[in-house]
Amino acid sequence: MQLDADMVVSLLLLGSVVGFMAGLLGIGGGGIMVPVLTAIFLARQVPVEHVVHMALGTSMASIITTSAASMRAHHKHHAVLWPVVMKITPGVILGTFIATYFVTLIQPQYLALFFSVFMAYVAVQMLINFQPRAQRELPGRVALFLTGKGIGAISAVVAIGGGTLTVPYLVWNNVGLKQAIGTSAAIGFPIALAGTIGYLWHARAADSDLSYLFGYVYLPAVLLISVVSYFTAPLGALLAHRLPVSLLKKVFAFFLVYLSLKMLVSVV
Repeated sequence: MQLDADMVVSLLLLGSVVGFMAGLLGIGGGGIMVPVLTAIFLARQVPVEHVVHMALGTSMASIITTSAASMRAHHKHHAVLWPVVMKITPGVILGTFIATYFVTLIQPQYLALFFSVFMAYVAVQMLINFQPRAQRELPGRVALFLTGKGIGAISAVVAIGGGTLTVPYLVWNNVGLKQAIGTSAAIGFPIALAGTIGYLWHARAADSDLSYLFGYVYLPAVLLISVVSYFTAPLGALLAHRLPVSLLKKVFAFFLVYLSLKMLVSVV
């Protein structure tokens, strides 16, 4: 697989959309990146048995930059509950890293099916604007550790920063929405880091002819997506106050389902 001009343009466009949507709707990039990267890799004759794994690993690595920037921004606004981050992060790292090993053993068809089902769940959340009611207080260190393992494991399988799971969980545990979002952003960084290391460490041999492929992480895609999304995310955040975000969320929900189903069909 050669990095030709068409591929560079496709990756730059993908990065711009990922960053813009992250800033506009607060949506992680995995839902967009994984299906689009799968299509890009398939078009360049990457073996089907590795294409979804590469899309997941590359997407996870691309999230590192945006999650770090998001964590920093929320910290500046004093919206991160660092004691919660410290208690949940060990479980998150362990769950994410272990899950990447099992992901490498799963057939791409089943990975695509799980991804599609999870994106359907995300889409429903967006369509009904789901926000759980606070029903309890935050649990202790052990419970947060176990919860972190679950959040990390699922995040590794679908290459997300965990916000879709972490924010509702924190709100349910009587954390204010702004602090839940900020804390979730901080938790997203170790998820992305542990997931990337896992996809580098546990990868089975994909194809020796692929230049710049490390484990299941395709480095050119990571660099291009990360650089562009870093600059388009603030633009999306700026327009979040001027565009009909509620309507755009509904449209984007259907778009996520379309992308995930398209990916599922392409690898079956």
